Amino acid sequence: MTLPQRSPCRLPNINVPNNTLLHAWVFAFALGAGVFLAALIKQPGYTDAYYYFNAAHRLVTGAGLTDPYLWHYLNPPNHLPAPAHSYWMPLQSLLAAAAMKLFGPSFGAAQIPSVLCFAALVTATFSLGNYLGGRRHACIAALLVLFSGFYVPVWTTTDTFATYGLAGSLSLAAAGLGRQRRSPWWFLIAGALAGLGHLARADGLLLILIAALAALLPGERAPWRSRAAWILAAVLGYLAVMGPWFARNLSELGTPLPAAGAAAIWLRGYEELVHYPAQPSFHAFAEWGMDNILASRWLALRNNLATFIAAETWVILSPFVLVGLWQLRRRALIQVVILYAIALHLVMTLVFAYPGYRGGLFHSASALLPYWAVAGVLGLDRAIEAAARRRGWPFQQARRVFSTALVVLAAALSLYILVARVPALNNNATFYRTLAADLPSDARLIANDPAALYYHTGLGGVVLPDAPPERVLDLSARYGVDYLVLDENRTETFAALYRHEVTYPFLRLHRVYLHPQHGTEVQVYAIVYPEGREP
Repeated sequence: MTLPQRSPCRLPNINVPNNTLLHAWVFAFALGAGVFLAALIKQPGYTDAYYYFNAAHRLVTGAGLTDPYLWHYLNPPNHLPAPAHSYWMPLQSLLAAAAMKLFGPSFGAAQIPSVLCFAALVTATFSLGNYLGGRRHACIAALLVLFSGFYVPVWTTTDTFATYGLAGSLSLAAAGLGRQRRSPWWFLIAGALAGLGHLARADGLLLILIAALAALLPGERAPWRSRAAWILAAVLGYLAVMGPWFARNLSELGTPLPAAGAAAIWLRGYEELVHYPAQPSFHAFAEWGMDNILASRWLALRNNLATFIAAETWVILSPFVLVGLWQLRRRALIQVVILYAIALHLVMTLVFAYPGYRGGLFHSASALLPYWAVAGVLGLDRAIEAAARRRGWPFQQARRVFSTALVVLAAALSLYILVARVPALNNNATFYRTLAADLPSDARLIANDPAALYYHTGLGGVVLPDAPPERVLDLSARYGVDYLVLDENRTETFAALYRHEVTYPFLRLHRVYLHPQHGTEVQVYAIVYPEGREP
């Protein structure tokens, strides 16, 4: 019994005369779904999304690409405002700024690029399914990306999920086609898309490395001169996109890429992002000891495996994804995808262990989602075929039943996560507005989430450090902060102060109130300089 190469995708009441129009219908349907998801989200909702929006808003309102706050202390500037995107990359902010320039400086306008990229990603998945399987595989895979579980609440906010997912997946596709067709033009496109991927996320640098490795992989009968031309084309495409950003960084920061990103390699815990002063280094990392290093990598491996199963492969699809990849292993495109997937998971486990399992892998795996969807559907077909032979099932009926069940389960998972997550994304505005109600309009605060604080109040400041409370005076002198805010999300070094077990002469209790959502205590302290010491 063999799997049919093509089967019709039934779209009710739609007469589709050609493949282009069918892709247009898929895009339109995904665009409608994206608009619906975007309408559910009223504000960025978490630090990453706040950060990208704030940078875009400042750019479009004339403040330049600058930050009025710090959310980490890796290679911190000497003053505020400071050049933006010294850790995260700028593409999402640039796209959001362009949308706000056209449609007004609102969160809704800033969501437009994410909505369009999400719709394009679903359409690209449909096209990939047609290319690697058939029309039926294309339809199911596109629905799986539409109902993508843990990704559903974040596709259309001002974060990089949809943007990187589209740029990264298309870069891999172009590199695979370049290898298959022995075309430097496809490698040029792959390099340019890799540049966009890197401009979206720091670990997007992997994409250009994978494009270069794709040119060198054995199996294609191409002379080394041709392979060198492929690599050169990819690098030229990449530099055409990333060159201006390198120039900006050289001008503003004195280096093509910020040092903060590389420093994250040596973190001995995620809290070291907010150590003050932060001093991650190879020497300190080596002194940490091999037992701790191995334990941290084991922790990252376990969490990243959970991300692969739960987020990347819809909880139940991971074994079928592996079967599908094995089935497609001789395809040049899939070889490139497997290479990237292995590299990404290794980097997020062994190199950037703490940023990796705390969200880095989840973000960057969005580029793999279309491939996992298609491979999963093909692998499920193969498993159903094998079961049908052994058990005497009617193959076509069994395939319809299991494929339908897969889509229904993906939709149910997505709905459950959407209902659970969206209220949390939308409900913190009251807290920040209450916090700022009786503070001066030009106050600067030490707070747990300065990006959210700035979005809701316009107040700048710095993140609560994981450091002795005495460091508050240093931060106040360096960045002009006036107040300290403690809530239940405090760092451990401020726990005793929060529990009223200690007091400090340089901190005067200004206000205590209950968090409007959680009902827990929020403490606001005015920073008071000791007599004889100037701020």
